[in-house]
Amino acid sequence: MSLAQPAIPAVRSDRGIEIDARRAILAGAIALALFTVVFWDWLSKQVRYSLSHPSDWGHTLLIPFIGGWFVWLRREALLKSEVRPAWSGLALVILGLVGYAVCSLGPAALQHHNMRGVAVGMTLFGLVLLVMGWRWMRWLWFPLAYVVVFGQYVSERFISVVTYRLQDISAKGAYLLLSLFGMDVDLTGNVLTVFDSGKPHLLNVAEACSGMRMLVAFLALGVAMAYVSLPTIWQRAALVLMGVPVAVFVNMLRVATLGMLTLVNPEFAAGEFHHFIGLLWLVPAFLLYLLVLWILSNLIVTDPQEAGYAG
Repeated sequence: MSLAQPAIPAVRSDRGIEIDARRAILAGAIALALFTVVFWDWLSKQVRYSLSHPSDWGHTLLIPFIGGWFVWLRREALLKSEVRPAWSGLALVILGLVGYAVCSLGPAALQHHNMRGVAVGMTLFGLVLLVMGWRWMRWLWFPLAYVVVFGQYVSERFISVVTYRLQDISAKGAYLLLSLFGMDVDLTGNVLTVFDSGKPHLLNVAEACSGMRMLVAFLALGVAMAYVSLPTIWQRAALVLMGVPVAVFVNMLRVATLGMLTLVNPEFAAGEFHHFIGLLWLVPAFLLYLLVLWILSNLIVTDPQEAGYAG
């Protein structure tokens, strides 16, 4: 009596050429290695910057793992899908490589981290499409897009577009909160002045206090939580959008906390302690966001099959 060995599935390309699955996996590993080598400068810069600014962009180091988790959740659907390499992905790879070269060696105006990041993402999409094909891309496009969008820090050139407005909101919100606590406080522009027995203590709500980085982190968190926890599109959209007021409100509390601490020691509003307070406030912010998720989850109970939820 002989035991039948499981057959190794064949892989077909767009032209119908059969490719052994082991070769497809090997090709994917080689493509990933080449991708890392070609974009090493961009990838290493991204990691170094995130490590040196943990309270602002430390979350970007977790994004690839979250993206990998998304893929793991879809592993059964992926394993049931045929691997058919698509040569159309080669066009994206070439376009991404050309774009990266232009943004790295071209005019100074184009030498920008996020513009290079677009080229990196384009190449990544092209490689996956080239090696695994359109059927796998059906399940992989979202994890890939999540990593590309949220896995890189946003440069000051782009982030400054909305930073000033958030500074203004944070300063005014902290002023109202401190006033509600009965503190003697004044607001001039984006500078809070907290008085202690007539002695002024200044707190400048600078760009670092705008809450923009917290907002980006919460949008990344909201998209991840919505993707795995909510069945309908409107619930997912609502959770992501709620990340904006939650991040802004918590940042007001952070600035108000720094204002109170200036009465104890003005040095608490600057330096490493300033970053520590920012990290500390992420805990209640996350709990508040979980509360929003719970409310949306129980607001309307929907049959997952009717909602098209894949789990």
